[in-house]
Amino acid sequence: MSDAYLYAAARTPFGRFNGALAGVRPDDLAATALSGLLDKAPDLDRAAVGDVVWGNANGAGEDNRDVGRMAVLLAGLPVSVPATTVNRLCGSSLDAAIAASRTLESGDADVVVAGGVESMTRAPWVLPKPDRAFPAGHVTAVSTTLGWRLVNPAMPKEWTVSLGECNELLQEKFSVSRERQDAFAVRSHRLAARAWDEGFYDDLVLTVDGLARDEGIRPDTDPGKLAALKPSFRPDGTITAGNASPLSDGASALLLGTAAAADRIGLDPVARIAGRGVHAVEPQMFGYAPVEAAEKALRRAGVGWGDVGAVELNEAFAVQSLACADAWGIDPEIVNTRGGAIAIGHPLGASGGRLLATLAKVLRERRERWGVAAICIGVGQALAVVLENVTGEVSGR
Repeated sequence: MSDAYLYAAARTPFGRFNGALAGVRPDDLAATALSGLLDKAPDLDRAAVGDVVWGNANGAGEDNRDVGRMAVLLAGLPVSVPATTVNRLCGSSLDAAIAASRTLESGDADVVVAGGVESMTRAPWVLPKPDRAFPAGHVTAVSTTLGWRLVNPAMPKEWTVSLGECNELLQEKFSVSRERQDAFAVRSHRLAARAWDEGFYDDLVLTVDGLARDEGIRPDTDPGKLAALKPSFRPDGTITAGNASPLSDGASALLLGTAAAADRIGLDPVARIAGRGVHAVEPQMFGYAPVEAAEKALRRAGVGWGDVGAVELNEAFAVQSLACADAWGIDPEIVNTRGGAIAIGHPLGASGGRLLATLAKVLRERRERWGVAAICIGVGQALAVVLENVTGEVSGR
């Protein structure tokens, strides 16, 4: 079997809900990320892309009908380039990268693009069809932006509580204080702002409709401002709009290939996908699922936490990020050193691609060999990937 390598990455800025990218269709966001990625490999014959695997969580509006294939066509790739769209909710683009890596390892293709997109702003309202024709009463449109919708009555009620309530339950179980959550959120904003100021994201992020930076970063955030925010889900709760990720719009893309494809791609690989993990728990405990997903990925890579020099953990909520880091027993300073989703944003289908791209660059920057990307997923799942820095710029562990 061949190994799967990451060669290049690109993403759009992540826009705020109803913000600068609100007027951009998700299929256009996807095409922009795809085009921008392939522009980084000008020697690659576009027809040599064996498959495109694209993540998308909602898929109820302009991102319907296999948005990955729509991105291929809108980006002007040859019509011979196939594409599929996968949906594992928040983990969709990380799932896409995992599927792409398996395609490469099996020998079914030598070059594959993975990525994902979400416009939470443009996610539509949907009307369910009535049980019988022409009902006399009112009908209710349901938002597809986030969370459960059109719930099957057979589902136990404890499984279908809101994402925020799920994380309040997690807070109760692990006693993660409001102060710790707010401090974690402040750190996310400050590190993300510093990363942009230092140029870390310049070669990873494309300008879209005049937006050149992630729109949600607030460099002036401080503990006092966050402490003044009211709880969002319980009157006496700890989760606020300040210590949870915002609704966002954006797309990400990754160029993956075998070692033998380097000459055709015209680039050197930067990281090897060394281990993968998927795990599931009770739906209401979804925020804690990355704990075991990462452990599985590390075991499959043949390394342990002592070898890991960088972690990119999607910050869906500060409480679940802290609970996971605590369970791993790792140095918190290696987690999200360039900011996380609380500051940068969390467009559901695009976040996994952002995590892998950032992790690969952080490994090079810190001269570390091993890194972990992990993401929690609504309805009780998580994914994790172990990357190995193969640039030769490695010291320490």
